[in-house]
Amino acid sequence: MTTPPGFGPPIPVQPPYGAPPPAPYGAYPAPYPGVPHGAPGGAPAEGPEFVAHDRRNSVIVDASGVALEVDGHTLDFPWAGVAAVHHAPAPYGHVLMVTVTHPGGMRYECRVDARRRARLHQWLAELGPVLHHYLAGRA
Repeated sequence: MTTPPGFGPPIPVQPPYGAPPPAPYGAYPAPYPGVPHGAPGGAPAEGPEFVAHDRRNSVIVDASGVALEVDGHTLDFPWAGVAAVHHAPAPYGHVLMVTVTHPGGMRYECRVDARRRARLHQWLAELGPVLHHYLAGRA
């Protein structure tokens, strides 16, 4: 008996062009080529930082831009790719909502559970000045 056509071993699929090889488990993947990440020469960029995270989501704001992680998916926005960043407490619970608006109009939202109202107020107090530092003076 022969195998019917179309039912053989799987055909290998090539990764998309420009995609870096997968990083080993636990290692932080390298940024895509051509995307600025930090200061020239690989040195960490200077400026204030903000980090908020829970078990599933996180928001990081630093000199390289804004990074949102939602359920294991990371979105990195260098400052050149950010039109605006909005933040507010959710109308329920102890949740920080951060929305990044792309120059093309697309919006990306991340919600981070602070678990305590005091931590939420601390995040709100820290995030405002950090965003002002990087977004002040932009048209």
